[in-house]
Amino acid sequence: MKPAICILNFACCMTALACGPRRLALPTDVGTPFPDFAAVHRQVSSACTGVRTLRGVLNLRGRVGAERLSGNVHAGFERPVSMRLEGVPPFGQPIFILAAQGGTGVLLLPRDERVLRGQPPQAILEALVGVDLAPADLLAILTGCVAPDPTPTGGRLHANGWASIDLQGGAMLYLRRTSQWELRAAQRDGWQLEYTMGPARFPASVRLTSDSQKVPVDLTTGISELEANIDLDTAAFRVAVPPNAKPLTLEELRESGPLRTP
Repeated sequence: MKPAICILNFACCMTALACGPRRLALPTDVGTPFPDFAAVHRQVSSACTGVRTLRGVLNLRGRVGAERLSGNVHAGFERPVSMRLEGVPPFGQPIFILAAQGGTGVLLLPRDERVLRGQPPQAILEALVGVDLAPADLLAILTGCVAPDPTPTGGRLHANGWASIDLQGGAMLYLRRTSQWELRAAQRDGWQLEYTMGPARFPASVRLTSDSQKVPVDLTTGISELEANIDLDTAAFRVAVPPNAKPLTLEELRESGPLRTP
């Protein structure tokens, strides 16, 4: 059996690339000074900056390269760098288990009995689903902070009810005002992020698009069953690897998994 072949089943239906929805049109005008940018940033980030741990279900759909990808992932995070992701099919054992602690990740493919050890979790994620993000960055994006330690440095008001806030390190938030300011989008490290906000000021979904990765990525992640600041067992961030599991490399994962391009 080829390495990572079961990940193809996780997609449920891997089909030829289809056109997705257009990206959100962000302001392009120079804008005018936004005197209250720091106070507004405190308002829109009040929920996410207090997150110590997070648990929830991620519903992925979209495309990576020329392939379409869909499925559910059970996710858990603990600041600053711990993470666990499990690809969960409708029935049976997980398709994959990725756990990370201390900057190192382990990926287990239970159905193939293959294991990838000793690699940075962001490298494993890039080979698996095209998302080259460390656990702290992924947690920040999923909670709406965008960056792990978001520090606002400036802001502008734009046409049509938009505002932008610059963060230290180069990220930029885009807000729109209804009854109050709300995060709608962000840009960082070659990614455009589009947000739909849910209850308790956490995102209900995040769309991640990028043309600067090894393959183009357009993934929307629905976020449900969200629990913040609950106690998580440290064992959750380790993987029990069967003794008969055979080694897997990043190259094998990338070539044989859903990221393989024609």
